[in-house]
Amino acid sequence: MTAIEITLRIYTASIFVIAIPSVFQEKKIWSSPLLPSLSLFGHVRVYILNVCWMGLTLIGGVMLLPKWFLGKIFGFDCQHEAYLVERITAETCFFLMVGAKPEIRGIENLPPNDGSVPAPVYVANHASQIDLCAVYFLDRRFKWISKDSVRYLPGVGLIMSLSQHVFIKRTGKNKKSVANLYQQSQSAVQSGQPMFFFPQGTRRMAVRLPFKDGAYKVALESESQLVPISIEIPHNVWNNWYPLCLLWGGSYDKVIMTCHKPIEVTKDMDREEIKKKTYDAIFSVIPLVGEEITELKKDK
Repeated sequence: MTAIEITLRIYTASIFVIAIPSVFQEKKIWSSPLLPSLSLFGHVRVYILNVCWMGLTLIGGVMLLPKWFLGKIFGFDCQHEAYLVERITAETCFFLMVGAKPEIRGIENLPPNDGSVPAPVYVANHASQIDLCAVYFLDRRFKWISKDSVRYLPGVGLIMSLSQHVFIKRTGKNKKSVANLYQQSQSAVQSGQPMFFFPQGTRRMAVRLPFKDGAYKVALESESQLVPISIEIPHNVWNNWYPLCLLWGGSYDKVIMTCHKPIEVTKDMDREEIKKKTYDAIFSVIPLVGEEITELKKDK
C-alpha cells in the first residue's frame, strides 16, 4: 500500500471521527433548560447527518477534481458543478434525517435567479446545523461566509473551496481576512452571484443574538437588495422519530422558512436602521423561547 493510498484512507476514515464533535456542537445549542435536550436517537441522527454531509461532498468533490485541474490550464472553473453537489448533499441529508422538505412561505418574494447585477444579499437567523441544509431548498445559488477551519473538514472543505466560498479567520490578527471577506463578497454580488449571511455569527436557539455588520456593509456598498429569511426549527426536531415514524405513518413538525419582501438598499441609508428592519422581519414569525420571554419581562 502506497503512502498516497494510506493518506486517502485516513482522510476518508476521519469523517467518522470528526462527525463526533459536530454532535456536541449541536447538543450545546439545546443545552438550555428551556429547550428539550437531545435524546439518544437525536444524537444518532445528528451524527448520521454529519457523516452523510462530509461523505457525499467528498465523493462529489473528488469527481470534480479532474475538471478543476483542467480549468487551471484552460481558464475555467467548476463552481456551478460544486454548487450542484452542495445542493444534492443538503437536500439528501435533510430528507434522511430531518424531514421530506421544509415548508417555504413567501417564496414569491425572492428576487429572480437571473444573474442580475448587483446580486441580492440574503440574511437569516442561525439556530441549528439544519439551517445549512434547509436554505438549499430555496433554489438559489449563493456564496457563504464560513470560518477558515471549515476548509479542513473532509469533503466539506474541498467542495466549498471548489465553489469558491469566502473563508474568514474569527480569532487573532484577522484584519487581512476581514478585508478579504468584503472584497470577495463585493466581487460576487457585482458579478451577479448572491451572498448568504447568518449575521448572528453563531448558532443559538434560546437567545436572539444581535446582528453583526458584515452583510449590511456589503449591501450598502453595492446597493444590493437585502432579503430577510426566517428559519423556524421545531423544538422537537431531533427528538421525534423521523425517519422511523414513516414506517407506521407517524407525523412530525416541519422546518418552516419564510421569505420576506426584499429591502431596497442605497448607500445613503443608515446601517443600524436597515439592520433593525431585517432583524424585526426575521424574528416576526419565530416564536419566542423562554429565555427571551424572561428578558422581556425584566425590561418591563
